Amino acid sequence: MSALANSRFLKMNGLGNEITVLDLRGTSTRVTPAEARAIAADPRSRFDQLMVLHDPVTPGTDAYMRIYNTDGSESGACGNGTRCVAWAMAADPVMSRPVTDGLVLETKAGLLPVERVSDTVFTVDMGPPRLAWNEIPLRDPYPDTRSIAVDTRLPDAPELQNPSAVGMGNPHAIFWVADATAYDLAAVGPTLEHDPVFPERANISFAQVLDPEHVLLRVWERGAGATRACGSAACATLVAGARKGLTGRKATISLPGGDLLIEWRESDDHVLMTGPVELEHEGTFPPALFAGAA
Repeated sequence: MSALANSRFLKMNGLGNEITVLDLRGTSTRVTPAEARAIAADPRSRFDQLMVLHDPVTPGTDAYMRIYNTDGSESGACGNGTRCVAWAMAADPVMSRPVTDGLVLETKAGLLPVERVSDTVFTVDMGPPRLAWNEIPLRDPYPDTRSIAVDTRLPDAPELQNPSAVGMGNPHAIFWVADATAYDLAAVGPTLEHDPVFPERANISFAQVLDPEHVLLRVWERGAGATRACGSAACATLVAGARKGLTGRKATISLPGGDLLIEWRESDDHVLMTGPVELEHEGTFPPALFAGAA
């Protein structure tokens, strides 16, 4: 029997970005890719990202997070999911801790400080963006990642131009378009995600600048597909827009699920993301869920 059988989970969302939170602190249990796929396939625990909490690794942090996509692959960052975890650690009666004003969470991409703005709104410090080609990473040594060469000869997207590239704990490609709603993400997203220029695949964004302080965004997430919101993509888009002179260093990023306020702070180069979370329900994993995930 899977060690995850009967484990408690929280089903949450950040702007409609479906998040499942699983607390494995105090145990040595690790989620396998097959178990993550099984959790994603169950309607009660279905997720865009699965946020798994483990005991802290770095002194001074509150938990170590592993982040899984629906295909079982791991991601280095998920801003919407991090806000959900912060709420759970601050307010959930089972997971909460005594101090609720601020947290420091850790992923394989680094430390993520989180501050509580209100009962359901949190600000995540996503750290500095990665802008060098080998940090994002890209296959080729681009001297300027504000525009990179990607094969855009796609019948469903004839007007795409070369995107910007930014690393925000995971690789992002941002296409600047006149109408972000004009593209069929399911038709073009998989091809662009797997373009050979992205050795670790990439999150694909279609960004429409409404004005320097407002961007409309739709995202195809690496390993998850089309989502209603992607926090790290919103951060990458703001950074890319500011670098190209299309936006300022602070803007509202509107996604299908709602708005995120993103700021690329000049004093320390860190990107701050502010937005809401919502608890949908809690549950436990039935043992039969993992029958085929040995």
